[in-house]
Amino acid sequence: MTRPDPDQDLLRRARRDLAVRHTAAIALILLVVGAVAVLVVQREERSALATSVRQTAATEEDVVDPPAGSWIFRLDAAGRLTATGDAPPGFPDRAALDRVRGGGPAEQREKGGYLLVTRRRGDVTVQVVASLATERAETRRLLAALGAAELLGLLAAALAGWLLSRRATAPLGDALARQRRFVADASHELRTPIAQLHTRAQLLDQDLRAGATAQDMTPDIRRLVASTRQLGEIVEDLLLSTQLTRRTETATEVDLGVVADNVVAGFQERARAEGIRLHVRADPEQPSIVLGREAGLRRVLTALIDNALSHTPHGGTISVELDRLNGPGRVQLVVRDNGAGFAPADAERLFDRFARGHDDHRRFGLGLALAREVVTGHGGTIQATGDPGGGATFTIRLPAAG
Repeated sequence: MTRPDPDQDLLRRARRDLAVRHTAAIALILLVVGAVAVLVVQREERSALATSVRQTAATEEDVVDPPAGSWIFRLDAAGRLTATGDAPPGFPDRAALDRVRGGGPAEQREKGGYLLVTRRRGDVTVQVVASLATERAETRRLLAALGAAELLGLLAAALAGWLLSRRATAPLGDALARQRRFVADASHELRTPIAQLHTRAQLLDQDLRAGATAQDMTPDIRRLVASTRQLGEIVEDLLLSTQLTRRTETATEVDLGVVADNVVAGFQERARAEGIRLHVRADPEQPSIVLGREAGLRRVLTALIDNALSHTPHGGTISVELDRLNGPGRVQLVVRDNGAGFAPADAERLFDRFARGHDDHRRFGLGLALAREVVTGHGGTIQATGDPGGGATFTIRLPAAG
């Protein structure tokens, strides 16, 4: 059974929570706006109806032709009641007529779905009854329209919330992915050198306990030193991999010729120890100046030369060649060796992190992958060509300064 990815589960929960909160907020806003709209419309309709009924009670002289949905009742001084035909059951409200006729103030109230206004006009007491059915039907239509709008708004809010939650959690997903990649890179790359260091330290401990002399232990000590150097380079690569995507240093003019001389000088002792000729070929009349970060470019050249030394046999040659390409205004740096080479099918794969060669035997680690990231970040390109047993060539082209 496949175990769920906790990072993906965290992202899903974060997206779900953001989407739900966004949708709930939009739903609440729509609900409040809808409620306010209904209340305002109801109040305006009720006010308009009340005004119409009061005006009818104040101006109508008979009961024959009242406004639609209204009925008029008139009680004269002699107590005779006249009324509009087809009046709803229960009307007029005789108690209200008697109160107002007896000197009470004008009344306005609701009764059984009707609005009643009762007032005196001279010796006549008038009561106008208006149905609230039309107003309530309008309210139901408004509620239905608002309900449909609310539903559509909720669907739109849910979709917008989902899209916004994905966008909002994208940096979190990227951070988690980079964290996972760094942990995987570190554990994968450090496992072997740490094991080798442990083994060699154990061998040295055994030699010391056996009374070995310094001369006897010299080879193991040198191998231990070499292993610590390799471990340091791996750690440096890992740290660089976490910084490439967030570097903000201002680019400056960098002389690749000076960088190449310094890097090659640092590898000369190792090259001589391994019987390899390492040299720089550059035209002093054509300065190789680019805009970039010197530390990053130095790390690229270091990775390429280290890779070449690792795959060039005793008696081999490694050259670092610098040229100025006048046409496109670019500087070309080539690291060429006559070592083991690689299968042409690996020309792109070798720039992948911890990739394996076409034959599944050769590993490329982090150095070349980081080299491509740095070169690409400088607006340049890096290509590799080679053949098994025929050496390898790495060609970097960077925009020239000026």
